[in-house]
Amino acid sequence: MARVPAAVLSVLNPIRKIPQALARRYRSRQAPTTIELVAQPHPWTRAVGLVAVVLCGAWLGLLVVGNVRVPVGPMDTTMTLRPSFTGGTKINISPLGALQLDSHIAPVRLDVNVDQLDPDRSQALVDHPERLSGLQDEVTADVGRGTLDLAVRSSVAVVAGATALGLAVYRRPRRALAAGGLALTLLAASGGTAYATWRPDSVLEPKFSGLLTSAPSLVGNARSIVTEFDVYQKELARLVTNVTKLYDATSTLPAYAPDPSTIRVLHVSDIHLNPASWKIIASLVKQYKVDVIVDSGDTMDHGTAAENGFLDPIEDLGAPYVWVRGNHDSMITQRYMQDLKNVHVLDDGKAQTIKGLRFAGIGDPQFTPDRSQQTGARQSQELAGARLATALRDQSTAGTPVDVAIAHEPSAAREVDGEVPLALAGHLHHDEMEMLPYGTRLRIEGSTGGSGLRAIEGKHPDPIEASILYFDRDTRHLQAWDEIELGGLGLTTAEVSRHLPKENQPGATPSPSAPSGATPSASP
Repeated sequence: MARVPAAVLSVLNPIRKIPQALARRYRSRQAPTTIELVAQPHPWTRAVGLVAVVLCGAWLGLLVVGNVRVPVGPMDTTMTLRPSFTGGTKINISPLGALQLDSHIAPVRLDVNVDQLDPDRSQALVDHPERLSGLQDEVTADVGRGTLDLAVRSSVAVVAGATALGLAVYRRPRRALAAGGLALTLLAASGGTAYATWRPDSVLEPKFSGLLTSAPSLVGNARSIVTEFDVYQKELARLVTNVTKLYDATSTLPAYAPDPSTIRVLHVSDIHLNPASWKIIASLVKQYKVDVIVDSGDTMDHGTAAENGFLDPIEDLGAPYVWVRGNHDSMITQRYMQDLKNVHVLDDGKAQTIKGLRFAGIGDPQFTPDRSQQTGARQSQELAGARLATALRDQSTAGTPVDVAIAHEPSAAREVDGEVPLALAGHLHHDEMEMLPYGTRLRIEGSTGGSGLRAIEGKHPDPIEASILYFDRDTRHLQAWDEIELGGLGLTTAEVSRHLPKENQPGATPSPSAPSGATPSASP
């Protein structure tokens, strides 16, 4: 084998090293590109991403489990923490609307929903009225316990939500735990900020939404409405307990026996959006075995579509519901009523026979939810009443006379004098019974809603009034009526009085189904 001279090797070695040098140089040029492909995110980007995960996870946690049901006195409420840029407290009072209080500055808002009244706790207040004096202290203690429970549950909710979302996004337990810890820190900081900025005097400057926007003009100035409305909400619990009180009051006064000769009609009016009215009406239907409910209008307060859900309980009252439009009920209200099951809307004098009685009515020609007086208001009522009277005459001519005529305002109902035995009306918020010159009896019902929000305008609350009308099934004439009156807001009284027309009083032809033991009062 031939040897390569050393002089030649010294020339070839640098040539061999050229490819290696070029390869190193190429790799050095490609290295930045390779490093750039696997580069880690900027620290600020990672921090923003973590905060976003924490906020979303905490929000989801609060939505799922961050609320607590708290019994506050006889009421069931739901307390919830919600993320908010402005903070504050929102009290939802369905279906009237909401009160917003600028109570604190923090990224969380306290929502309190008044859900319903517990019948057992309300019954306990009725059975032990001495407890009413300590109701305020009981409510304060209940709210304190509820707030503490809400704080603990919210802490668990935000930590669990942020941790779960962090684990789903990063797939690293350490990152997930960091998200949970940061969520707890943010909640603690929010709670501390809320505590430091807490303004108990914010209740003097509330903000109204929904139907409560007109509350200051209806009840008083903004400074007094909070105190008064707070009283209204608390005393509404007692108001519903009057249903039980009503049973006690009527237990000593026998209702008419459910024989074939008696038709029982419950007359209500001017509910004005009081949710307690439905419970009272339902109890009367059951107690008196009512055949028909007649509502002479002003079921609503503003006639808006937002109020329509308030009417849904009518379908479950247990008796057909005959209704005419009042001046606080709109055509929106009327159309909604027409779609409800078991509701009979009367308008334009058209007659309907229900449970053996023929009814005809007309809606109020005015729509004045702001309680304004329109020019020619009385003339429009009289014209509506004249139209109803014409329809009644047409029914009589056709051989199908009407038994009961219904209008909202008494001025309209008086126009049917002589055309029908009985006319029903409301509007005045107090009950009356009068005989019109040509023989028609006019029954004006009081407010079955205790005048709604108007109940807290004066020093003395308006009573809740309704009546049971008893008709003979053969003659379809009024035989007697019971006037039922519940004490207004805060009053646990109930009074039932029976009345007979002159022709059914002692010495005249008695009612065929008059109960023994009842002491009727003489009435025109």
